[in-house]
Amino acid sequence: MPTAPRSASMLAGLLATAGVAHFVAPRQFDAIVPRSLPGRARTWTHISGAVELALAAGIASRRTRRVSGLAAAGFFVAVFPANVRMAYDWRDKPAPQKAAAYARLPLQLPLVRWAANVATDARGK
Repeated sequence: MPTAPRSASMLAGLLATAGVAHFVAPRQFDAIVPRSLPGRARTWTHISGAVELALAAGIASRRTRRVSGLAAAGFFVAVFPANVRMAYDWRDKPAPQKAAAYARLPLQLPLVRWAANVATDARGK
């Protein structure tokens, strides 16, 4: 099990990588934005990428790690509908793509727990 600072650094790195990907390769994210959201999918892609970058920065800083960890847990819950949409939309894709889309669904729970644990670990520091 990673130590608390290492775990926080790893989570910050994951969020930063995902955030950058929203700007570098936005089309793949546009495709999973729920249609029920108002406005353009690209706008939501950029907003979610910016949020991930902000969460990464917040988790990287010891002073803001607790609140950012809690916010990240909430964010992971909030983006779950996009992962459901991706799994539904990719149901007819080739097996490797379909498997990747379906695998994202149960991975949300460990991400939520990881972020919550980072927040809890930061409370004692």
